[in-house]
Amino acid sequence: MAQDLFALTRKLIDIESITGNEADAGVAVASELEALAAQYGGRVERMEVEPGRFNVFASFGEPVVTLSTHLDTVPPFFASREDEDFIWGRGACDVKGIIAAMITAAAGLLSAGVRNFGLLFVVGEEKNSAGAYHAAKTPRGSRFLINGEPTENRLALGSKGALRYEFIASGRMAHSAYPELGESAIEKLLDALSRVRAARLPVDPVLGPSTLNIGLIEGGRAPNVIADHAMATLMFRLVGDPAPIRSLVEQSAAGLAEAREILCIPAVHLGALDGFETTVVAYTTDIPAFGGAWGTPYLLGPGSIHVAHTSEERVPKKQLAESVVLYQTMVKRLLASEGLVRH
Repeated sequence: MAQDLFALTRKLIDIESITGNEADAGVAVASELEALAAQYGGRVERMEVEPGRFNVFASFGEPVVTLSTHLDTVPPFFASREDEDFIWGRGACDVKGIIAAMITAAAGLLSAGVRNFGLLFVVGEEKNSAGAYHAAKTPRGSRFLINGEPTENRLALGSKGALRYEFIASGRMAHSAYPELGESAIEKLLDALSRVRAARLPVDPVLGPSTLNIGLIEGGRAPNVIADHAMATLMFRLVGDPAPIRSLVEQSAAGLAEAREILCIPAVHLGALDGFETTVVAYTTDIPAFGGAWGTPYLLGPGSIHVAHTSEERVPKKQLAESVVLYQTMVKRLLASEGLVRH
């Protein structure tokens, strides 16, 4: 099994699928699932999200439990390689290895006579969760969703949300030798940012503290010109109700800048199963976009988020193989909880 798993992981990594360009990866994944459907009886759908982009869904009996992750990766693409311990390449842990593990787990379940589960692979997670939002509108009756993201094979009890704002400050240009004739948008912006940085952010007993990243600052025209425009992008990692952070943002910007909310993804608390190592993750996933339409969500996958989106992206072969067993165990236990399979 391991060598087929590793080969499939490398095959998928070597298909460039940067967000918006997932079609070739979708075709390859659909082909793997169609082979399983032909052997064991099942159905494979290509669910169009927009022209040239589609989710892939396979069902084997009634899909009470669905294994799911995304097809897209972040740029830049780089091809796979492997050594004794790791498979490397863009998407190795986020999430081509997870796709391969889920397909391998499905093959093992089917060969053991287990049915009533599905696999759903969606587009667009790395940008706007377009595929998950589309899937939420077309559910297939699943009551449990096992989402795959790199958690080092620990079951995540929750994931932080995200709240993104832009601060936009306006001023009046003047010659820098006569600053009293102008009004610096940059100074206004810095004052607003100082206010928000000084604020105490909410803390959740499970998810931990909210955090703030000021990811982008731009503005001004030249060193000898008083700036008439400045902008900053702020990203909060949410651990609960966004209302308190929205309030402090408005208070921080008051009289200095316009605060524009760009994005809000809620924090989520996730399903737990006895006997699994657990963790909490600070990143966002497709789970909020599914909105419960595909069932109670769980989150687990091989690899570390700390190397995802980097030039060192890799997945440990040992974790990759372990995840196959973990996915099979989760499917069987969740089916057993519905009285559909003996655990």
